[in-house]
Amino acid sequence: MRIALHTRVRPDRVAEYETAHREVPLELTDAIRAAGVTAWTIWRSGTDLFHLLDCEDYARLLAELEHLPVNIAWQARMAELLDVVHDYGDTGATAGLPIVWEL
Repeated sequence: MRIALHTRVRPDRVAEYETAHREVPLELTDAIRAAGVTAWTIWRSGTDLFHLLDCEDYARLLAELEHLPVNIAWQARMAELLDVVHDYGDTGATAGLPIVWEL
């Protein structure tokens, strides 16, 4: 399944956000892969962040990461850098960005 997300980095924290993503803990990337993610890309346009991920089951991914200490620490770090954070409560059919048009 393909999920698209939108978050927003704080204008004064862009460099720190990008630095953090050059240092994502191996334990977290391993857990993300183990939870069924095959690809995850983040693009930045100004302060808007667009995430595209391919995974087996988005709800399962969130459930497996939710209580994992390395993910809890990562989410706390991201919360300091983001104005709009990922909503872990939206795991159903409405998760992510709805497709409006495709070519």
